Amino acid sequence: MPGGSLLPLGGGAGPPGGGGGSAGGAGLLLLAPGVRKLWGFRLTEKFVLLLVFSGFITLCFGAIFFLPDSPKLLSGVFFQQPPPPPLQRSPPPPAGEEQQHGGSLARVREEQQQHGGSLARIREEHERALREAKDTLNRLPGDIQGDIRRDKERLARDRAGAAAAGAGKQLPGRVFRPPLGAVGKEPADPAVREKRDKIKEMMKFAWDNYKRYAWGLNELKPVQKQGHSSNLFGNIQGATIVDALDTLHIMEMKDEFKDAKEWVEKNLEFNVNAEVSVFEVNIRFVGGLLSAYYLSGEEVFRRKAVELGEKLLPAFNTPTGIPWALLNIKSGIGRNWPWASGGSSILAEFGTLHLEFIHLSQVSGNPIFAEKVMNIRKVLNRLDKPQGLFPNYLNPNSGQWGQHHVSVGGLGDSFYEYLLKAWLMSDKTDEEAKKMYYDAVQAIETHLIRKSSGGLTYIAEWKGGLLEHKMGHLTCFTGGMFALGADGAPSDKTGHHIELAAEIARTCHESYDRTTMKLGPEAFRFDGGVEAIATRQNEKYYILRPEVIETYMYLWRFTHDPKYRQWGWEAVQALEKYCRVEAGYSGVRDVYASHPNHDDVQQSFYLAETLKYLYLLFSDDDLLPLEHWIFNTEAHPLPVVLKGDRTIEAASK
Repeated sequence: MPGGSLLPLGGGAGPPGGGGGSAGGAGLLLLAPGVRKLWGFRLTEKFVLLLVFSGFITLCFGAIFFLPDSPKLLSGVFFQQPPPPPLQRSPPPPAGEEQQHGGSLARVREEQQQHGGSLARIREEHERALREAKDTLNRLPGDIQGDIRRDKERLARDRAGAAAAGAGKQLPGRVFRPPLGAVGKEPADPAVREKRDKIKEMMKFAWDNYKRYAWGLNELKPVQKQGHSSNLFGNIQGATIVDALDTLHIMEMKDEFKDAKEWVEKNLEFNVNAEVSVFEVNIRFVGGLLSAYYLSGEEVFRRKAVELGEKLLPAFNTPTGIPWALLNIKSGIGRNWPWASGGSSILAEFGTLHLEFIHLSQVSGNPIFAEKVMNIRKVLNRLDKPQGLFPNYLNPNSGQWGQHHVSVGGLGDSFYEYLLKAWLMSDKTDEEAKKMYYDAVQAIETHLIRKSSGGLTYIAEWKGGLLEHKMGHLTCFTGGMFALGADGAPSDKTGHHIELAAEIARTCHESYDRTTMKLGPEAFRFDGGVEAIATRQNEKYYILRPEVIETYMYLWRFTHDPKYRQWGWEAVQALEKYCRVEAGYSGVRDVYASHPNHDDVQQSFYLAETLKYLYLLFSDDDLLPLEHWIFNTEAHPLPVVLKGDRTIEAASK
């Protein structure tokens, strides 16, 4: 090697005058030219120099240990995560320690032998992993770097087109339906009107306290009277503001809507150097901004929605196009949750982007957003489904399912919701989504839906063929979903879907009614002699969730059965009694306790979903009529896309 010489370590007598003895091994020590006369120094100088060189070699070997291991390389993490932080040097040994301990040189040589023996193995594994990762990527369809380049080029063309067209002007391919039913009539029944006014007062109370104690932050801690920021949003702030925009507009809270708009215009920033949940940011921020734009026509909401959509696009830069769960939206580096089945993406997360991304193509004129979510369908349709069911985990590198765990609650829920709503939002032209939805419902009915001995219908979870007789609060949205999808079912199934929706609503109401606080637990079970009751302490909490009230709202719209308004009002009374505190609303840790133990978080979805669905429950059907509006999974209303839209048709091909 130019500029140095190689000396064998061990394997013979020590240097003249040295006290090292023999240290077997085949490692090599690289010495600079100025050290070739090492053995001409005095004994103490030799010890010092050898210790310096051994420390240098140890540092080099230590750096090797910080390289990614082969499993990370194969899973794609090495290519997606930022590099590890620089190595920190250890403090030097006390001066003179080498002279004090006569055996130092032997220990140094033993350490060199140990590290030298592992170096070859480490290098071999590292090189093999690189080869395997390269081979894997070469075998997968598509060129990731090419995709990134093409995405950037398209976005640049889109920005240029928008600038040429002028702010607020319609880009080619954009088709809008005027916002029908953005504001409805006052209910004719005074009792109903009084209840709706009460819900509006609850919204004002929640909003005013957020503004007083947590303005600009993500959420409110109403007990401590301060802000709360979840790591789901990284450093993006203002989740409650964006989530509440359309609720404020629908309730005609004009001053509050104006304040929220001004904050968005001046303070909402997305260029943050932190990881965000792609799913949560999409449904709350993108969905909230799009909905506010369609309801109000304010250009700032369209512009911010498209800007954020562009920031999320790098999440799709995986070998399959299945997006990462987490994304640093400044660097574009993505990864999945560490706990998610060997680096898998989660069905409910990558399956809950379709509505928002279709509308991003609508308002930008750029089909790239629609193309990304259409590709997810293509990947799913190529895969075999166990028993016709969709497992919750999918590896974005291999395109194969993770563990066979199926849930229509957490991890799976909104995927099924978006299949149905994609068909409805397309003006019932998306036949692929329709078929996927009704096929999935058939498999769910066959394998997951059961009836308890007490006559309660519930949806169990499926784990590799074994049923867990547990139903989550999140699963209670399915009552509304089945009702919403009844009209598109085969003619002999329409009534059946409405009946199934009503049975799910009854079960979820029972989960509320069987608690002390008349608020539903996070999960409830149907085994061990209990029905619709939480049996584990970590399932007894309520965090202001909307799913049960969402189902009441849909069933009211489709049946006008007064019991759904009665059940909704019971929930209002329980929220007021147990969740309302001095400065807002808080979740509770145990719905079976006689006195509330508050978790001290006013969730943004309480304003976006829970209060909105309650307000709609006590409104006439002309407010956001379901034939013209589709609610995303965060209850943000988006208009039905007219037939013949060129942007969406191009993306579908």
